[in-house]
Amino acid sequence: MDGHPELVKDDDKEARGLATPEQVDVWLGLDVGREEPFAEVLDDAGERLFARSVVNDQAALEALLGRASKHGTPGLVVDQPGSIAQPALAVARSQQVPVAYVPGLVMRRAADLYPGEAKTDKRDALIIADT
Repeated sequence: MDGHPELVKDDDKEARGLATPEQVDVWLGLDVGREEPFAEVLDDAGERLFARSVVNDQAALEALLGRASKHGTPGLVVDQPGSIAQPALAVARSQQVPVAYVPGLVMRRAADLYPGEAKTDKRDALIIADT
């Protein structure tokens, strides 16, 4: 492997125990761009289940995914696929949680659809989870 998350074909996901997008009903948006990531957790209808800051380490991220999984099948959504997101991606992979990436241009366009102008971790995490 080259250090990047392995891409899994849809027909291989169930064989590996990985949820497919249709099975995910809890969306964990993680804004990892700052010192302390902020998580926004939404259900399939876009209703907030909980939101919180989280330390970017294995134990804290495992606890976050554990709490999210109490509400259903979680999917992790990030806006940074690079090194700063690696702890979250590694924890998601170890727990067989599917990961989605929202590119910067999509984030900027989506942000225009939400009220407010300020760029905050909380607002970004909401947009990431809801996109």
